Parts: sequence; C-alpha cells; structure tokens
Amino acid sequence: MLHSTLNLPLGASVRRIKIMVCYDGTDYHGWQVQPGLPTIQGVLEAVISGIEGCAVQVAGSGRTDAGVHALGQVASFSIENPIPLDNLRRAVNRLLPRDIRVLHVEEAAPDFHPRFQAKRKTYEYRIFRGEICSPFERRYVCHHPYPLAVEEMIGLAPLLEGEHDFTAFAASDDRDELEASKVRTIYCSRLALEGDRLIYRVTGSGFLKHMVRNIVGVLLEAGKGNVDRAGLLARLEHGCVIPPGPTAPARGLFLVSVEY
Repeated sequence: MLHSTLNLPLGASVRRIKIMVCYDGTDYHGWQVQPGLPTIQGVLEAVISGIEGCAVQVAGSGRTDAGVHALGQVASFSIENPIPLDNLRRAVNRLLPRDIRVLHVEEAAPDFHPRFQAKRKTYEYRIFRGEICSPFERRYVCHHPYPLAVEEMIGLAPLLEGEHDFTAFAASDDRDELEASKVRTIYCSRLALEGDRLIYRVTGSGFLKHMVRNIVGVLLEAGKGNVDRAGLLARLEHGCVIPPGPTAPARGLFLVSVEY
C-alpha cells in the first residue's frame, strides 16, 4: 500500500472517518459515481485518495439525484493516514472545488456505515412564488409564480405522515429487481408559506428515488386543483397503480440532515 503524503509504518491502524458535507449539486450528476460524469462521491474519492495515496471508497448516507443540493450529507471512509482531524478537513477543503465543502470531521466506529445506520433523514424543498426570480436564487428554488390554492396544499401535507406504501411516489430504480419494500415511515410532513417561498419539510426513516420531488409534484397538482384529499390518500394505499409524478425539479431540493 502506497502513502504518498506520509511515511507510515507497516501495519498502521485503519481509521474510520465520518464527515458532514454540504454541496451545490447544480453541476453534478448526483452523489453516486458514474463513469465519465462529475459526481459528488467521485470528487470526494479523488481528493481523499490523493491524500491517502491509494484508492479510498467514500460511502454516503444516500444517493441524491442530479442537481439536488445538500446542507448536511453524511459520508464515511477508511484510511490509515494519521493526519489530525482538523488538518484532514482543511486539506480536503483546499483540494475540493468551491461548490463542495466538508463541514465537520470525526472518528467513527470501525463498522460505521452512513446509509445502513441512519435512523432519520430530513429534506427541504423550496418553491419561490414571486413574479421575478433573482438569478442568484434560480439554482436553489423551483420558480412557480402561478396561482395555487396554498391553504389546500398546506392542509394535505400532514396526510403523508405515518407508515405508508410510497410506490406511487417512487421513480423506477435499479434496485427494483430486488423487490424490496417501498413502505416508509414519515415522522413529519409540513408545508409552510414563508414570505415569497413555500417550504416543504419532511423527515422520514428513509426515502425512495425521487420520492420527495414526487410528493412536491403532487402537492403542486393539489394547489392547481387537479388532486384532492381522496386523490392523495389513494396514492398511499398498498397496491396503488397510479403512476408516480409529476416530479418537481431537482434544483429546489436540499438534504438537510441525517440522524443516527
């Protein structure tokens, strides 16, 4: 094993490192490594592998989609480099592009996995309601200046709380062939009007591909008068055959936090 930055003794102990990452996902094809495409995981692995001097795999708490942002993504990796944590954070941030930043670094248990051990995740979706969207906000909101029955939308959002089959809110996934359950528990689902923004916040045990964006898309349809209370509840029934969507744009979605 090579170590380009430090001369380590043979048999040096392996460290499991946990990091909190924030990023602007606009120019990336999501979290997961994809050949020939810029991804958050790919950039992190390249930087950390360079520091370690050999290939390092970085695991994340989940696969955010292309264009989705994160305020508190959690990831982990294993290294033998004895570099102090603060120095590691500084070194990684010095090498990362400006739209990705490591906020916090800590030692973790050897078996820590950010995805499999996560208990709750919180997402936030931002809808800008003003007539003119500033060019400085356009990458981080879904601009919808058209009429909406906002109070109806706010009233429907909590109906998603509880344990439900979210098949009607999930995009097709390469994991579908495993026939894994699409039942998830939503602890909090709330929509609020804050100035010129509609903010949807949702906390759950886990989320399916495009699930939050599809929930927002359905709430927007409710605001347009195309989906009512019965229509939303029907989508939560086990065995529902209503196709997912519409899917709200990725740019308005943020992974806020992951709890363990």
